Amino acid sequence: MTITAKLDRLRSLFQEMDRALIAYSGGIDSTLVAKVAFDVLGDRAVAITAESPSLLPDDLLEAQAQAAAIGIAHEIVQTHELNNPNYAANPTNRCYFCKSELHDTLKPIAIARGYPYVVDGVNADDLRDYRPGIQAAKERGARSPLAELGISKLEVRELSKQLALPWWDKPAQPCLSSRFPYGETITLEKLQRVGRAERYLRQLGYRDLRVRSEGDTARIELPPALIKDFVGAIDLPKLVQDFQELGFLYVCLDLEGLVSGKLNRVLNWPRGAASVATSGVSATAGPQR
Repeated sequence: MTITAKLDRLRSLFQEMDRALIAYSGGIDSTLVAKVAFDVLGDRAVAITAESPSLLPDDLLEAQAQAAAIGIAHEIVQTHELNNPNYAANPTNRCYFCKSELHDTLKPIAIARGYPYVVDGVNADDLRDYRPGIQAAKERGARSPLAELGISKLEVRELSKQLALPWWDKPAQPCLSSRFPYGETITLEKLQRVGRAERYLRQLGYRDLRVRSEGDTARIELPPALIKDFVGAIDLPKLVQDFQELGFLYVCLDLEGLVSGKLNRVLNWPRGAASVATSGVSATAGPQR
């Protein structure tokens, strides 16, 4: 199926749905879904963003600006995954508990308002990675149109560019909890510390980055091509001092560079293996938590 055919089919999916509630993070995947849903359904589509300590305030502002540019109705709800000890303990399936909280929040809204589906931005590539949150969403009847149609991350960017979305090249920005190695307890204070550190680097002009936090150590990941420039351009003693003022004792630069999902290496996940299948299950059906 060509990328044009996939876009046509994506539009057809939303026509078949008639109404849709979008689990909208502001990332490029869910934003593409929100754009197409709005183009097809107009005011019968709504995008809802979950605000929690694991979301950078700057990312929430970007999500709001993008939704306004698209024209889709946009709402914000609060989620409280950090209150769940199963999530805060940061096990290898932490994302399962995160998405459980998200969809246990969105599904009742969808049902109460007559939306037959909660739709997310999971793409076809996500099914080949370790994503326990996909299972939680599936159990609650969520649909993943991008994955259903085999639309990859690269195709998401191509379609976004084709639709003239100015954020088509926006870097991936997973939740802040992904910065901690499995087994290290996640707290509000740690999330805020990482968030401030990443905001600090963004203000220096670096868009695509991670600040991995392990104990009292901050490990900065940047795209490999930017590492040399970073070392030469940044006042490193000042950076270390500023990070220490944020609460880190040690600051280092990862010489391998930015690798999405790097902390999953400890799992020996067989890349290329199928994660979970998606299905079109009505939000009014399926197992309850």
